[in-house]
Amino acid sequence: MSKHLGSHRYRTLFLSDLHLGTRGCQAHLILDMLRHVEADTIYLVGDIIDGWRLRSGWYWPQAHNDVVQKLLRKVRRGARMVFVPGNHDEFARQFLGLTFGGIEIKRQTVHTAADGKRYLIIHGDEFDVVVRHSKWLAFFGDWAYTTALFVNTHFNAARRAVGLPYWSFSAWAKLKVKNAVNFIGSFEKELAGEAKRRGVDGVVCGHIHHAIIRDIDGVTYVNTGDFVESCSLVVEHFDGRFEVMRWPVQLEALANEDNTPFEDEAEEVKAEAA
Repeated sequence: MSKHLGSHRYRTLFLSDLHLGTRGCQAHLILDMLRHVEADTIYLVGDIIDGWRLRSGWYWPQAHNDVVQKLLRKVRRGARMVFVPGNHDEFARQFLGLTFGGIEIKRQTVHTAADGKRYLIIHGDEFDVVVRHSKWLAFFGDWAYTTALFVNTHFNAARRAVGLPYWSFSAWAKLKVKNAVNFIGSFEKELAGEAKRRGVDGVVCGHIHHAIIRDIDGVTYVNTGDFVESCSLVVEHFDGRFEVMRWPVQLEALANEDNTPFEDEAEEVKAEAA
């Protein structure tokens, strides 16, 4: 994507719900963001790799591998990286407390911001009653969501053909359907309540693909969103201020995802090997 963006450095970067291993993952945009965003600490707040989808059918193009390599490269260059697995990459929960390639794997953790405020870092599926009590229904919901994304892809191809911008049907539906709105509100209150019970100032989570920062009963609730629909992330500035960012969508880059590495990825690999 556009090279003129330059590099932007933040104190902390929070990413979740990349869903690598699915056709809905916007791997090209993740790579573009990682090229332009640097941070001293990076939290991967769950559902980075979609183990559910990979079990039902293998899909792992080169761009998805490039994302993993890019993250590992940031660790080698000095960034601290903490991975808090979610329900879709729950296979990693068997490695809690270990470090792989410099990436710390934790069930949950607490982050202290530059202004001294403390935030619970947790994926959030523990507070989703469907995931917790009816896993079969969660799998069905995942299938329905994937189907909606498939339909949405073809719908947006038609929109591009007539010069209209990308539009997310599933994101729109979540905010319009009453039950979905109620679920999001309940989820947010549950997470804020847990943060208050633990005596921290806020909570950073993912899971529901709804990026937002807001105050709930004196607790700062932060959701990182996703890189499937909204292409959103959260950064902490060096003064402790948190901000939701939505990475610019370059529709041409999404039109045909191929299996060839990006040129600058290949150049970086050669440089490191030299």
